[in-house]
Amino acid sequence: MRIIHFAGDGWYARYDDGSIDESVTRIADAVGSLWGSDHPGGKVYVGYDTRSAAAHLARETAGVLASHGLVAILSDSYCPAPALSLAVCADPDAVGGVMLTAGSLPAGNLGVLLRTSDGGPIEDLDLETMEALVPSVACSSRGPVMEADLVTPYMDRVSSAVDHGPFSDSSVSVVCDPMYGATRVYAARLLSDLGLRVSEVHGDDVADFDGMHPEAIEPWADDCEQEVVSRGADVGFLFEGSGERLGVVDETGTLVSPHKVCALVLGHLVETRGATGRVVVSQSASEYVRRQAARLGCELTVTSAGFRWLHEEVRHGGVLMGADERGGICLPGFGPARDATLTAALLAELMASTNLSLTELVRDLEEKVGHMDYGRRDVKLDAASIQALRNVLPGVNPPDVAGHVPCEVNHMDGIRLGMDDGSWVIVRPSRNEPMVRVCAEAPSVEERDALLDAGVSLARGEV
Repeated sequence: MRIIHFAGDGWYARYDDGSIDESVTRIADAVGSLWGSDHPGGKVYVGYDTRSAAAHLARETAGVLASHGLVAILSDSYCPAPALSLAVCADPDAVGGVMLTAGSLPAGNLGVLLRTSDGGPIEDLDLETMEALVPSVACSSRGPVMEADLVTPYMDRVSSAVDHGPFSDSSVSVVCDPMYGATRVYAARLLSDLGLRVSEVHGDDVADFDGMHPEAIEPWADDCEQEVVSRGADVGFLFEGSGERLGVVDETGTLVSPHKVCALVLGHLVETRGATGRVVVSQSASEYVRRQAARLGCELTVTSAGFRWLHEEVRHGGVLMGADERGGICLPGFGPARDATLTAALLAELMASTNLSLTELVRDLEEKVGHMDYGRRDVKLDAASIQALRNVLPGVNPPDVAGHVPCEVNHMDGIRLGMDDGSWVIVRPSRNEPMVRVCAEAPSVEERDALLDAGVSLARGEV
């Protein structure tokens, strides 16, 4: 029997561990037991991505949920995770959602993401309760399963959130790369319907994703970068596996920092559309987003790392944008989830309305908020070393870091040391993996790398 432990807002495993079918069924049994007893007769939506066995296990999950007296509604095709979240929050009778996906992990992985009745991440207390309810033997009972189209209402909603006017006189050309994931075909079709000239790569049905990790970082962005250059396209959009995060390639074939993308979208919403509200970011968020929020007069709220903490602020209300440290953008006025397709459409709208290239838009942003270089390193440590680091970090207050005197020390999420020139470094033990995240940002690559080196030394106990 595999021990089930939820990490973040769900559970993940590799297919080759030999028990993934049984584990998914056991998790569904625990979810059905909790939600079925608390909300008898309530609706639960079930979605899945393009991974091998995801569709089959989604149907099995729906059947197990239905056996607990819930109304199980299964997506009639693969769908992006934001489509599932939107379906849940749009239905007043829905008690939650279950998504079979592994996000940006390789094709050999699968996971179970859980969403509450508002379409957002499930809370830790409920996850702990579900863990305790996971049975030792997979459930054999199945109930009736309904099917529904979750994709069309979602795509219609994205389209309605975009101003179609600027596209009528625009000739913006796009390379769309769904990375074999859940936005395959859908995102390219939506952008084409807006009036963009779209070509798609990695949009085939390939069971092993051709060895690609569906994450918008190097080297997995290489094909998109080369396609943008060879086609002379204006922009490339990389949609991570579950459709929650977007990567962007400019017209020179260069991957643009997701932090700059967040700042550009925020500026477009406020300055072009007149939107208002709070901006919520994690401790590891870039100065680009922080300075842009300050420049635009948006109140900034900083949370611990993890989307569930950002979404807690969304539940409090008044949030215009929530952005995680990897560039996932949630716009609560549209829906409860981080949404790559919506982000791509809004960025295309910005390019079309200004008639500026992405390079020009980034240059304009940096003229307004300054230039910074962001970096991250992951330090693998054993469990004992990570716990020892957690114990000592609350008392750490170094007088000097890579030649800088910290003017700000924050222990909210590990330790974050801020300098008077806006540079900073954060050392954060991961809650879910045996590693320590070290992130830093500075006006130059050399200064950034020096801060990263200092953070790594601190993580390893060398300082």
